[in-house]
Amino acid sequence: MEVPWNFRFGIVILGDSAVGKSSLLHRFTEGTFDDSRQSPLGIDFKVYNMHYDPDVVIKLLLWDTAGQERFRSICKSYMRNSVGCILMFDVSQRQTFDRIGSWHREVLDYVKPNPMFFLLVGHKSDLAVGRQVRKNEGEALAKKLNMITYLEVSTKENLNVSEAFETLSRGIYDLFQKGKIATRDDWHGLTVGATVDKEPQVAEKSKCCNFG
Repeated sequence: MEVPWNFRFGIVILGDSAVGKSSLLHRFTEGTFDDSRQSPLGIDFKVYNMHYDPDVVIKLLLWDTAGQERFRSICKSYMRNSVGCILMFDVSQRQTFDRIGSWHREVLDYVKPNPMFFLLVGHKSDLAVGRQVRKNEGEALAKKLNMITYLEVSTKENLNVSEAFETLSRGIYDLFQKGKIATRDDWHGLTVGATVDKEPQVAEKSKCCNFG
């Protein structure tokens, strides 16, 4: 039986091939780490219910996308019905960081006029040696591109994995509460469940519902 939900967010995970997108999604939804996991052939899809206080359930529709160029057209169809995007790079591979700006522009150009909110994630933060991207560089890029924030994660050590999805979801939820995200019948990036009034100003009254 499907768990009743108050909000449904479409979240897409993007970035170059082999930066750890599949490992991130698997660690978050399954709670395990598999170093041998291969990138999906196109799209991998998961559903995850996040509970915030007893009265708020957010259903996350999570799409893990392949980074190879030949799968870009497949990925685009999922971008348009997402409200959140995790842009991911590998801190030990500077070229994957250098291409974040290109990914960001491509997503924004394609989803217009729909909104999209970004979290920048640097993977493999557990590495003692071999780091090529400093933390302050990630923070500066996230600020420059007006993203929600920057987080460094390690799927191997399970560091900041849940925090990444919670931070992005919280940011989207807060923006909706402030009336900065409008819902439409022809866009399914953010859907309000039957138990919640569709007007953001009404949802704002629910002060008991906090993330944390």
